[in-house]
Amino acid sequence: MTSADPDLWVVGDIHGALAKLRVLLRRAGLMDGEGAWTGGRAHLAFLGDYLDRGPDGAGVVRLIRRLEAEARAAGGQVTALLGNHEVMLLAALRFARRDPQDRYGFRDYWVSNGGQPQDAGRLDTAEQTWLAARPALARVGRWLLLHADTSMYLHLGRNVEAVNAHVARLLQSDAPEIWGHFANAFADRLAFVPPGGEQVARQLLTTFGGNRLAHGHTPVSILLDEQGYGPAILPGPGSPVTYAGQLCVAVDSGMAYREEAGFITRLTERGVAEVVGYPGADPPGAGPPG
Repeated sequence: MTSADPDLWVVGDIHGALAKLRVLLRRAGLMDGEGAWTGGRAHLAFLGDYLDRGPDGAGVVRLIRRLEAEARAAGGQVTALLGNHEVMLLAALRFARRDPQDRYGFRDYWVSNGGQPQDAGRLDTAEQTWLAARPALARVGRWLLLHADTSMYLHLGRNVEAVNAHVARLLQSDAPEIWGHFANAFADRLAFVPPGGEQVARQLLTTFGGNRLAHGHTPVSILLDEQGYGPAILPGPGSPVTYAGQLCVAVDSGMAYREEAGFITRLTERGVAEVVGYPGADPPGAGPPG
């Protein structure tokens, strides 16, 4: 990415927090008060987990799909990656008729992880097909974008295109064991933290390209509170966490978990350039570029 490249904005796990997402996109200048795209040539990347836990996952999916089309018409781009919660929902829907007693446990697994039956009932066939077509990885300039902080992707292919093709095939399978294995592997996290996390991150970047990676999946509060990171890295849970030798940026704000949580992040080739927070919870700064 150079100074002439379009802005790259990334959003972590939304989990049905549609109202917050609308506020954040407006504050970042990517959407107007009517919900129309105003980002011009900007690239907006969603890193997965659009549904579950929050009140309106179906509304989140519909907003992202509409922004995809509007951004394309304006010369911009919207990328929406696959998250593990999409896989859980799709598994529950796929096997609902074949397994009404839920012997495979897909519905129970989904509901126990925050699945919202009203979302499943509101998503039409086109929206379910769109979810199943989400790529697992994306490269944008020097950034590798992925949902989960896991080494799982290394077992799915040797380049971005191969991983995305492999995942597409998995999501067309009628074998419950394939879905179960994939869903379980996708739930893994914390692969980039010490000890050895920087090496895993470098392996992903060497394999799939890019100088740095951005991920969601693990809320920044977990990285800060459970892995010993704190203000010496970045100001707190109201902003992204840069870690693993400055190779990784975690952007799951936990917006569906806490009333004050939520942010959207602008990235440049140097790292975190700007953080736009939810009103009343703006972070004190984006921290030093990684």
